[in-house]
Amino acid sequence: MDLTYTDEEEEFRARLREWLASVLPGLPPKPSPNDWPGRRAYDLGWQRRLYQAGYAGLHWPADAGGRGATPTQHLIFLEETEKAGAPYVGANFVGLLHAGPTIAAEGTPEQRARWLPPVLRGDEVWCQGFSEPDAGSDLAALRTRATRDGDHYVVSGSKIWTSHAEVADWCELLVRTDPSAPKHRGISWLAMPMDAPGITVRPLRTLAGSAEFAEMFLDDVRVPVANRVGEENDGWRVTMVTLSFERGTAFVGEVVACRRVLGELAAQARKNGRWDDAVLRRRLGRLNAEFRALWRLTQWNVSEAELANGVPGAGGSVFKLRYSHARQELFDAAAEVLGVAGTLDTDHEWTLDRLSSLSYTIAAGTSQIQHNIVAERILGLPKDRPKGLQGDLQKGGR
Repeated sequence: MDLTYTDEEEEFRARLREWLASVLPGLPPKPSPNDWPGRRAYDLGWQRRLYQAGYAGLHWPADAGGRGATPTQHLIFLEETEKAGAPYVGANFVGLLHAGPTIAAEGTPEQRARWLPPVLRGDEVWCQGFSEPDAGSDLAALRTRATRDGDHYVVSGSKIWTSHAEVADWCELLVRTDPSAPKHRGISWLAMPMDAPGITVRPLRTLAGSAEFAEMFLDDVRVPVANRVGEENDGWRVTMVTLSFERGTAFVGEVVACRRVLGELAAQARKNGRWDDAVLRRRLGRLNAEFRALWRLTQWNVSEAELANGVPGAGGSVFKLRYSHARQELFDAAAEVLGVAGTLDTDHEWTLDRLSSLSYTIAAGTSQIQHNIVAERILGLPKDRPKGLQGDLQKGGR
């Protein structure tokens, strides 16, 4: 692991800081959190600014329209934009962080030419149609069916937790194309146009009051076979490519934000007298060490990705697993600092963050799934328990 930055990387950081300082004061005001058409326009407007300045798809390969930057340069970009208070990719995150990199890695030249430029320019929004109501944490248990009919698939089924479906132009969609195959082998990855007949989108309101997710019902939706990324029934492998990007550097900016919040918590505790509580001080100190360690783990994963041509490895699951719990602990500490009255103030940013943090052990793969990935792919543990051990467990043994 290399924790040092080269002269070239420091020059990149300096140029980025200069650009951010020049452009951020001229941004329009942010729209209301519940104004999704307004948020789409705002987020894509920021994406166009990035594109015009040469920062769009920074980590994408040059032949896919990106800058071919190293994972370390991407890390610097995420760190500096968060520190400067720049807008998050927002409604564009599925296209820019998940679907786009997957198509760049697995798509045909025609698919790359059709879908990648509009994502980079801020012209089109993608949503993610992976999870299903009856599949739980077992993504491979999906039942949305795609039947071949000439040059099209006819798709029927339902999806849930479909991010930004109400403002999306395209959906990265997992479907079952061979019901008779083992569940991991009969899946295909499709790009579905969201204006196709037969799609019904119903927004879901979260505990925090937002509606960035939706349930989606598909009734004989026709999707061209040409929109399949990868071979038919090879969608699980393609999906693992998608998820490696989702769990790779997707939360880097949030680690920087959490470290900022931690400093603000300490300042608030000193201001309202709660800093006298030694237990709270120890808690904040431990969280400071936790997020510093997570930042180093991020650098480790980036170093590993640089050796693998930019594709994140299974170490992203280690990061995601620990970060999810650390974020929840951070905003539990925020509730302590705010006290009862402050915690009940639903307009306070920390209160909303505390509510949203509850989803982090579920989103992008539950903690239980991450434990399995770490056990099997990093530690090399067997997928199935030995029969004797299974019997001991059933008897209450250890």
